[in-house]
Amino acid sequence: MRKGQAVAAGLLVVAVTAGCKTVVITPSGGYSPTDAPPQSQTPQRAEARPARTPARATPGRPRPAKPRKPPKPEQHPKPARHARGPAKTVLAQGSRGPRVRALQARLAQLAQFRQKPTGFYGRRTAASVSAFQHRHGLRRTGTLDKATWNTLRALTRPPTRAEMYPTTSRPVAAPDRRCLQGRVLCVSKRSNTLAWMVNGEVRSTMDVRFGAQYTPTREGTFRVSLKSRRHVSSIYHTPMPYAMFFSGGQAIHFSPDFAAHGYRGASHGCVNVRDKNRIATLFQQVRLGDKVVIYK
Repeated sequence: MRKGQAVAAGLLVVAVTAGCKTVVITPSGGYSPTDAPPQSQTPQRAEARPARTPARATPGRPRPAKPRKPPKPEQHPKPARHARGPAKTVLAQGSRGPRVRALQARLAQLAQFRQKPTGFYGRRTAASVSAFQHRHGLRRTGTLDKATWNTLRALTRPPTRAEMYPTTSRPVAAPDRRCLQGRVLCVSKRSNTLAWMVNGEVRSTMDVRFGAQYTPTREGTFRVSLKSRRHVSSIYHTPMPYAMFFSGGQAIHFSPDFAAHGYRGASHGCVNVRDKNRIATLFQQVRLGDKVVIYK
């Protein structure tokens, strides 16, 4: 064996530098890279697949976003009608005119107003409106607001003129037998009505009211002794238009207070009439000496 070629009893390891890698020669003639991955790992492929280049957005044409459903609005319970503030008043106590008559006539259709229309919004009308409101779940005020009026209109029909303008607000009582002959102003305290009768025929009727407890209207048979178109009371200094006197200072005459306040008040003994047009016509027809019968 030559000098310098000594063979060890084991393995001869020769380190050879090849490029940038260091390999180890094994007795079997193979090699093992020192920076190779462990055998348990998958070796890298010789040619790596090129990475994908992200697509560029076209200038001026942004990619449309997927539309999203708008969120559902929160559901809040609607407040009650009367909780939105005071309702708009249409009619109230003290009102008068055709609209009041229409209201009373519609309430009468539902048996909520138990007399004939008067055209004056008094306590009875307010009580009827209040009862109607309570019955239909409305705010109970006694005044006619928009909600009450709309509900009432939906439940009734438009009243006729005869329903809105009856001859009296109450049924006329059967005439006393003393009223059946001649020209008679037949006045019933039971029905609060006056009937102008000629030989048993009723020519016109109207509402009346009488004196208070300490100033009662006299009952009996009388005669018209004086007519005064623009009379003013010398005792109470109040106007008594179309006065037809039948017993001392007691007379049948128009009463502005009766027209405004209904049966809430009373006279000082006279027979008050609240329909000015009717008593004006009656005043022209009645003559001095015509009979006046006042009865219960």
